[in-house]
Amino acid sequence: MNDPITTSEVISQGYLRPDGRKGIRNLVLVVYTVECAKHVAHAIQANEPDTQVIGFPGCYDNEYAIRLILALARHPNVGAVLCVGLGCEYTQPERIAQKVQESGRPAEWFFIQQSGGTATSIEKGKRLVAELHAEAQRRAVRAPFLLSDLTIGCECGGSDFTSGLAGNPVVGRLFDTLVDAGGTAVFEEIVELIGLRDVMVQRAATAEAANQIGASYDKTMEYCRSVRQFSVSPGNFAGGLTTIEEKSLGAFSKSGSRPIQGVVRVAERPPNPGLWLLDSVPDPHFMQFGYTNPNDTEGIVDLVATGAQVVLFVTGRGSVIGGPIAPLVKITGNAETYRNLQGDMDFDASGVLRGNQSLEQASNDLLSLVKQIVNGCPSKPELLGHHEYIIVYKHQSTPTLQRGCRAESAS
Repeated sequence: MNDPITTSEVISQGYLRPDGRKGIRNLVLVVYTVECAKHVAHAIQANEPDTQVIGFPGCYDNEYAIRLILALARHPNVGAVLCVGLGCEYTQPERIAQKVQESGRPAEWFFIQQSGGTATSIEKGKRLVAELHAEAQRRAVRAPFLLSDLTIGCECGGSDFTSGLAGNPVVGRLFDTLVDAGGTAVFEEIVELIGLRDVMVQRAATAEAANQIGASYDKTMEYCRSVRQFSVSPGNFAGGLTTIEEKSLGAFSKSGSRPIQGVVRVAERPPNPGLWLLDSVPDPHFMQFGYTNPNDTEGIVDLVATGAQVVLFVTGRGSVIGGPIAPLVKITGNAETYRNLQGDMDFDASGVLRGNQSLEQASNDLLSLVKQIVNGCPSKPELLGHHEYIIVYKHQSTPTLQRGCRAESAS
């Protein structure tokens, strides 16, 4: 499994999108625009191959959620979109479909209130999904997919002592390889980087990047104090971690060792290749909803929204979730967790702790697995039908790196 991958090697035949990005899947995405349309959207998706669902439960406007929906609907792994609304919500499915069409993808929409209710809307939706699949295949442009075309996101959850000693460092070594080959790596969970401000700033590629990292860290500290919550849990303590600072050191190891190019915000694509930090923490605002990341699923969705075609999820204690649109690859450094959850876990990095593998060997094996998934081999969550998602009310201002671009609205 230790076959080296070079920048120029063709990993697969990807789907070339009009914006120049390449996908590894050609999915039809069903998007609902209010909780009242969720049941119909999932019924439309049921038993439809290569079809997934995302949606926003809120009835009222939220710019953050709209940007996130638009980023997911125009993801390189998405070939077509069906938008389903009830008919009285602020977020308008027609506007979302219009934006998707402008990106060169086929898109349709309808309101349930205008389509006869549940049964007739499901029937109509399934007919439209079949038509969208055919059109997405007809428009598909295949092109060589190189390692430099790949964007990989990573987060960790359900961490234990093995996460920082094996699972995350293996990903960090893979990120170094990806960045050196001209690809893009995105890591997140700045709420799990407490105590590491100076360490992160020293890794900044430029003075501007250092300022972005410092500002994001300071905002995070203020936010965590305001909600009286840091990102450490009873499960982390049971897994052998003792403090948020100890957890943070392990979490940071998934970033590898290359310079951090800067900070991207939710629904923002990295403007150039390299290693990037994703800030998902709400900006200061008169109204706050919940915590910065209510669960691991939100963080995974945020990484997908950066354009990551594959997302890595390191979990020492184990997890059974998946993610939407981009294949999720679950990694553990705990041999017992891998044995207990072998049907759900994709990669066992425990050999690094046992001394059976070097970090380099384990990283090469993980990269080979990613290569297979890029080629179309499903990850364990894909095989099991795990495509969990969550889009919440949150306030975060328009992405800062999209110079001169205003936020898009679908309301």
